[in-house]
Amino acid sequence: MNSKADLGIIFDTDVDRSAIVDASGKIINRNRLIALMSAITLEEHPGTTIVTDSVTSEGLGKFIESLGGIHHRFKRGYKNVINESVRLNEEHIHSALAIETSGHGAMKENYFLDDGAYTITKILVKMAQLSKKGQSIADLISSLNEPVESKEYRIKILSDDFQDYGLKVIESLQSFTEKHSNFQTAANNFEGVRLFSTDADLDGWFLVRLSLHDPILPINIESNIKGGEEKLKQLLAKQLKQFTKLDLTPLT
Repeated sequence: MNSKADLGIIFDTDVDRSAIVDASGKIINRNRLIALMSAITLEEHPGTTIVTDSVTSEGLGKFIESLGGIHHRFKRGYKNVINESVRLNEEHIHSALAIETSGHGAMKENYFLDDGAYTITKILVKMAQLSKKGQSIADLISSLNEPVESKEYRIKILSDDFQDYGLKVIESLQSFTEKHSNFQTAANNFEGVRLFSTDADLDGWFLVRLSLHDPILPINIESNIKGGEEKLKQLLAKQLKQFTKLDLTPLT
């Protein structure tokens, strides 16, 4: 803001990930960057499928759908997201964009290279077009509903056979909805267990998944109301107490 720049651009060291800061100083990354790239892509490819990783918000899915697109939430890992988009195209389901919350983005038109510079180029072109109309890129995502609270926890698995133990934890959560009628299992979930509640004092979701290589259960929790994340965390912690080989310290 102090420099009065129109845009700030951020790359990682090998330029396969990117994010931006708009003229107001607002950071556009994670769900916001996906929403922005989805809006640009859907103008050029109406009705296309946008493949993202598993931790994206419910509001992002509704945003993509409001633009006429299809949100396909897949596994974490940029290679997983890209390969899934490639697979969909091979099955004649048009998917023009694969993008992860980390900032990795790849487009069909660019041969699915995870190229942060290409992502930024698409944004710069769109920014120039919008400026002629007196608009900004922030206008493209003004209808994106973002969670009030969002946190990630990493729970250590203290078992030598951590993969089997982690899978048992995830399997136990499959029956969570039987004990908690106010929860539902998210449809088309391809990684771990994602459960959500629309109760007025929760209004959010949690995702529990197993790290591919480390003895860790990453847990993502989001809520659309203040204090909802804490309540969701407490419910989940109570459920997981039966597993003595989990270090639940982050949840307490």
